Amino acid sequence: MNARTTQLDPGVRNAMAAFSAAAKKGLGDPVLAELVMIRASQINECAFCLDMHVDIAVGKNGESAKRIALLNAWREAGELYSEKERAALALTEAVTVLTEGFVPDEAYELAAKHFSETELAHLIAAITVINSWNRLMVSRRIEPGGPAW
Repeated sequence: MNARTTQLDPGVRNAMAAFSAAAKKGLGDPVLAELVMIRASQINECAFCLDMHVDIAVGKNGESAKRIALLNAWREAGELYSEKERAALALTEAVTVLTEGFVPDEAYELAAKHFSETELAHLIAAITVINSWNRLMVSRRIEPGGPAW
């Protein structure tokens, strides 16, 4: 796969980076934020974002290799992930894969049990922004470690 050289407009890049930072900050838990980023990137098959967010989760936030390796099978991983993390991952999948054209009530209500209104808004923002980043990187064919801008 050849990396496309199209550059993101600095205004777009800066707005996306600010959106991402605000969403993650409002979640409060950097590990949870990275699990969300990784799970959406797995679904969207964005190698660039997977590479970056796994590095952040493990290198910066001390996440275990085991939890990263099993993230794709989080439902079957027992209590390796907390109830709050599982609720966030369920919502991540529902927002990322809008096959029915909406987020199922069950996924939203489960997340609402574990997150305050503000946290839930930030969680949805974090899911939205990583899906946007995934689409930018995948459509531009940006490979892991490649130039994002």
